[in-house]
Amino acid sequence: MIRVMIVEDDPMVAEFNKRYLEQIEGFEAAVICRSAEEAMKELENHSVELLLLDIFMAGQSGLDLLGYIRKSEKEIDVIVISAASDKERIQKAMRLGAVDYLIKPFEFQRFNAALSSYREKSLSWKDQKTLNQEELDQLIHHQEDKLLPEELPKGLSQETLRVIWDVIEQLRSTAFSTDDIVSQTGISRVSVRKYLKFLSDIGLLEVNIHYGTVGRPVSQHTLKEDQTHRIHHYL
Repeated sequence: MIRVMIVEDDPMVAEFNKRYLEQIEGFEAAVICRSAEEAMKELENHSVELLLLDIFMAGQSGLDLLGYIRKSEKEIDVIVISAASDKERIQKAMRLGAVDYLIKPFEFQRFNAALSSYREKSLSWKDQKTLNQEELDQLIHHQEDKLLPEELPKGLSQETLRVIWDVIEQLRSTAFSTDDIVSQTGISRVSVRKYLKFLSDIGLLEVNIHYGTVGRPVSQHTLKEDQTHRIHHYL
């Protein structure tokens, strides 16, 4: 059983998270804390493996608590559950070692996926004392890949995706636009946009908007080289 501490200053939200947690096999809500300061004290008296941590709280923030956990080298994993959606806070939480980040409000399906993936990954770590590179790669990418959709969205086909992906691989070292793909495939602009959006949604492409002096802004796409393994499930 994975013992969990919920750190949330809103009693109703804390209870909401506790009830969600109780629906997922393998977890126990061991402690509920209303502040980062309270959590720091309770961590000295309770053994937990996972924190469900809010960021916005009175007094010290959740990021302060996360920093404290890392500085004190406590063997505790953290999943952030917060309304904070700005890039700076999200990046800081991930750099401090958060294993997942849920933005409020969220659906139970996303909560369940995060906790179930964490449970399976945790069990995998416990079962193996040494790892080869392939086993390590599977563990590192396990949580991210579990959250990917099982099938292509309605209206997208494997054949067209393969054509577009072949072109993207040729352009992998440079940024490219929708028109770059259209010119090399002959596929309509509307269709190409749908496929590029899908690839962006599953974390394969980074999208930046470029504003020229005249005309409409242009979306430039860049391939994330370290995420290319994700495409194989759909091809």
